Amino acid sequence: MSGPLSGIRVVELAGIGPGPMCAMLLADLGADVIRVDRPAQIDLGVPRRSRHFDVLRRGRRSIAVDLKHPDGVETVLRMAGEADALIEGFRPGVMERLGLGPDECAARNPALVYGRMTGWGQEGPLATAAGHDINYIALTGALAAIGSHGGPPVPPLNLVGDYGGGALYLAFGVCAALLEAKASGRGQVVDAAMVDGAASLLSSVFGLHASGAWTLERGTNILDSGSYFYGAYQCADGEWISIAPIEGKFHAELLARLGLDSDDIPSQHDRNRWPEHKKRLADVFITKTRDQWCDELEGTDVCFAPVLTMEEARHHAQIEARQTLIEVEGVVQPAPAPRFSRTPGRVHHPVPEPGQHSREVLADWGWDGDEIDRLVEAGAVAQVDSA
Repeated sequence: MSGPLSGIRVVELAGIGPGPMCAMLLADLGADVIRVDRPAQIDLGVPRRSRHFDVLRRGRRSIAVDLKHPDGVETVLRMAGEADALIEGFRPGVMERLGLGPDECAARNPALVYGRMTGWGQEGPLATAAGHDINYIALTGALAAIGSHGGPPVPPLNLVGDYGGGALYLAFGVCAALLEAKASGRGQVVDAAMVDGAASLLSSVFGLHASGAWTLERGTNILDSGSYFYGAYQCADGEWISIAPIEGKFHAELLARLGLDSDDIPSQHDRNRWPEHKKRLADVFITKTRDQWCDELEGTDVCFAPVLTMEEARHHAQIEARQTLIEVEGVVQPAPAPRFSRTPGRVHHPVPEPGQHSREVLADWGWDGDEIDRLVEAGAVAQVDSA
């Protein structure tokens, strides 16, 4: 294994969404992450051609364990005793009912970092209710702030709740707790809730609102499509470009490159005139194709980029130069991030089949052959050959 987390052992209780992404991030940076799958399939029921395309599962080995079998529970507890961290994404109380809660795991390993990922958090009136990304960001105020003026709130995919407010905060919390445990010798529970993370991501917007610089009316602010100088415009070929010249000097450069001046678009921060200025820019940008605007504006201080599809993005010169997108076993996907100068991360394993590495993992983690055979024969652990 290579990467800054090389030598760290993590047990991941299989789930969906933010938990797997957190595990992927840790694995990309070198942690030996073991995914504890169930023998039966667990997913959202969304049609997918093969698990081969489930990028969030990359980078780790999989063991299939029946958590309703006492020997299966004992297997996970024994792994927790050898691990540096455990991450789970069940509803509050589920891990305790399985006999795999923080207290049981800490009894085996007082230094274990126990990462918990939920939508609503471990307590509160909604703690045990079902939900998804859109619900969590709706409750925090984030969803209400996203969308055009007069239009409905627009879900920003599931990037803000599941991944930004969930997976990233769990990964950050686990890494911080691992650092503390190294000094103290004691583990702790990391309680990462998507409502907390999404609210945290809104910190600057809360500050702007408190200062009077941000209104609660959607699509009327600088960053929410309200301003004419931060948004997307359609081009002659039906494609789109984005601009963001917020700073005065960048705004002036935009006007100069478009053949406009302060008489054409005066008073950059006069919100009452934003609609007419937006119409003026729209009339200019619609006169040329996206590629023509790229030729004129890309690489300047106008703060410009074409709006690309995921397929187009992989062929852009900047993405290619950074190798931001890579191909693993024929599947195009994002490269590990961030970058490290001395201990670079990488994709250490392709996407596994659930239970593909059961025997291998148990042997690596200290079980002898007879013990492994007994677990498989009892049905507590399943070994599945790769497809």
